[in-house]
Amino acid sequence: MNYPKAVWPYSPYYTAWDLIFCSGQIGLIPEKMEIISWWITEETIQVLKNIAWILKENNLWLESVVKTTIYLQNIEDFKIVNEIYWEYFAHKPARSTVEVAKLPLGALVEIEVIAKK
Repeated sequence: MNYPKAVWPYSPYYTAWDLIFCSGQIGLIPEKMEIISWWITEETIQVLKNIAWILKENNLWLESVVKTTIYLQNIEDFKIVNEIYWEYFAHKPARSTVEVAKLPLGALVEIEVIAKK
């Protein structure tokens, strides 16, 4: 498994019908189960790598994603996250982005996705 295991009582993803619902991913390094850094750029890249591994395990690719939700601890990070996001999601799936007060383990960004088989 190349993505982080669930920290709390939930699944990293759930399959229903022809959809994969990926739980929100934070910038955990799978081998260490620690946040990669406290820099938004590195965390965002790690989050997207974790999502890509979950999809790969299900024989899907980032292009299979139809909806994303991005949670930011600081909306001022939107521009940086957006630049990295477009490198991974050039096909422009539907998306929501919101600022939240806190994220698990003090993460700066969390992203969840829905992908279609």
